[in-house]
Amino acid sequence: MPVQPTRAALTIDGRTLSYLDFGGTGRPLVTLHGHLSEGASFTALADALGPEWRVIAPDQRGHGDSERAREYTRAGYVADLLALLDHLGIDRTVLLGHSLGAYNAIQLAVRRTELVESLIIVDTAVDLPDHGHSPLAFVLDFPYTAATRQELAAACGPLAAALGPLLRPLPDGSGWRLPFHPRDTVDSENLVHGDHWSKWLATDCPALVIHGLRSQVLPAEQALAMCSTRPATTYRPLDTDHFVPQADPEGYARAVQEFLASI
Repeated sequence: MPVQPTRAALTIDGRTLSYLDFGGTGRPLVTLHGHLSEGASFTALADALGPEWRVIAPDQRGHGDSERAREYTRAGYVADLLALLDHLGIDRTVLLGHSLGAYNAIQLAVRRTELVESLIIVDTAVDLPDHGHSPLAFVLDFPYTAATRQELAAACGPLAAALGPLLRPLPDGSGWRLPFHPRDTVDSENLVHGDHWSKWLATDCPALVIHGLRSQVLPAEQALAMCSTRPATTYRPLDTDHFVPQADPEGYARAVQEFLASI
């Protein structure tokens, strides 16, 4: 039977940060989703890892059930994560991050090295050029709310199938909302662009880089360089695009399991 997480929340500066705790007495693994996603995206991985790992999956600020924030800088995301770890009494953890989540994991590892046992980076470039526009700018055409779930899902066009299950009812019952605000998403995505090499190379804890060989984000040359230039870093390619967990859930889970067993 799949593991059933407990949803809980803490308040940070008057703002709710929601998270899923998949329980168990195993070692903690904090998992950080990318843009357009949420903590529940790690349910299958938590199930595959079993009781040996206690998976904690926050909805990062402005995503899922976590409330919107005033800004979406690395400092803000990391402050939320530090507050969550303190709230849970976790003083040592493995961090797994995909896309946006990976940048936040790398930053946390640099700022608080003693908290991070190891890193799992899922298809994330540490040198992400700014081409002058956000690749997520298309979400600005999505309405944030609509009267019905069906209407809102339909307005998401090609992403209707993926986002439909993630839509939330409004608290007053007047309609439905997206699990992210389009403007916040573009602002947040713009802030991950740039050169993150110095941060990536600033730590030496064991790390795994999972690379989608058909990635739209991480070129193969850069993925290999991330592993060859940083000590204790393992490379694991999978035949997927950037959305590794959805494209090859079994291969993704196996790669994570084998790495965790090695540490």
